[in-house]
Amino acid sequence: MSAELPRARRSYSPVRRARTASQTREGILAAAMRLFLERGYGGVTVGDIAREAVTAVPTVYASTGGKAAILATLIADAQADPVVEVTLAAVRARTDPRDVIRAAVRGVRTDNERYHDIIRVMVTAASVDESVAATLVASDRDYRGALGEVAARLGEVHPLTVSLARATDILWFFLGHQAWYVCVAEQGWSWDDAEEWLCTQVMAALLGAAAGTRDVWT
Repeated sequence: MSAELPRARRSYSPVRRARTASQTREGILAAAMRLFLERGYGGVTVGDIAREAVTAVPTVYASTGGKAAILATLIADAQADPVVEVTLAAVRARTDPRDVIRAAVRGVRTDNERYHDIIRVMVTAASVDESVAATLVASDRDYRGALGEVAARLGEVHPLTVSLARATDILWFFLGHQAWYVCVAEQGWSWDDAEEWLCTQVMAALLGAAAGTRDVWT
């Protein structure tokens, strides 16, 4: 009888290991987001996330941390998007006040549409997690700061009839998270209809009635 040949050892390169770890992490984050949306942040446990991601609880902790760390990662990923900088660059490049507003509304719409889900999770999680509440406050402060830059640019190309602070308040009223949520989630409007209507309202409020009289429903 011939001697049995030794089995070749399976190669498991660092690249393959890193790819597997990344896929596991992304699967956990995606599972967590689904559950946060379905049940609310407070109604989800790490065990629930592990079952949804078809993995073990220790793997969740090792890959992404606990529930608060998972949400922090989801928020950080959203905040890393350069959409705000791109929008402000477009606003600064415009010289017609109507084009300033159009560029701002389009960029804000893109941001809200892209991160609609994580925004809703943050709002609900803020009521049960102080760290999330602090993150939401800071996020809203940055959001208003960006709208303040829009108001400042608008004042440079067109005389404002209100103070810069009031113009920023008006932009926050029409373009803040809640306005998009009411139009799209509560009223069932399309993102296109919401963008056009809100743009018209901002023009009417900051440039005068004549700038916002076009019927957006025709």
